Amino acid sequence: MLASTIDTLLRGGTIGLLSSITVGPAAVICIKRTLSRGRRAGFLSGLGVACADTLLAIFAFFFYSLLKAQIEQYSYIISIIGGIFVIVIGVVIFLQKSKPKLHNDKPKRSSGWRDFLSMFGFTLANFVSVIPYILIFFAMLGVSEYNGATDSSSIFNSCCIIGGFLTGATLWWFLITLFIGLFRRGFRPHHMQMMNRIAGIIIGLLGVITILSTVLTNGPNGTSN
Repeated sequence: MLASTIDTLLRGGTIGLLSSITVGPAAVICIKRTLSRGRRAGFLSGLGVACADTLLAIFAFFFYSLLKAQIEQYSYIISIIGGIFVIVIGVVIFLQKSKPKLHNDKPKRSSGWRDFLSMFGFTLANFVSVIPYILIFFAMLGVSEYNGATDSSSIFNSCCIIGGFLTGATLWWFLITLFIGLFRRGFRPHHMQMMNRIAGIIIGLLGVITILSTVLTNGPNGTSN
């Protein structure tokens, strides 16, 4: 039971981490706030993104659970297509150009709640660009503990997945704002480009590993056990 719970938490945490690792518009805003107003403002902004992503993950996970039977029936095709999609995402992130300017000339003071809520709303407003990532990672990592039942075991596993997701997403923002806060004086746009390349490589490799493991484990005519 303990091993299964830890495994579920780790899977949820991995999805949360991978869904947050892309250096998109939300990350640029959080990085700018870290550089101009310090680590606290950057982390609270990132926490707003993580909480919004978690809310979106709940909807995505519910949608994924409703289609669980169809997903399992076509798991081979979905895994291959999902792997290709993730590789494309990795390439796009790898080639993404850095912003020419990150530091604000005249930083504005803001409360922690405003930092949090502004990024929470910003992320929810851009939900279309977030949910596909989450759904793909759910399918790729085989998170299927919830089957629509209302028994305590299913509910507990679902809570572990979502709790792990929030933990993974929060961990990413804590680490990235910590790193930038420590080196904020020397942080330049080309460092963000390097982050894009590292994130692109990691996500692209995940897609390659998914495709290879699917082909080697199941084959085009095989079924997962």
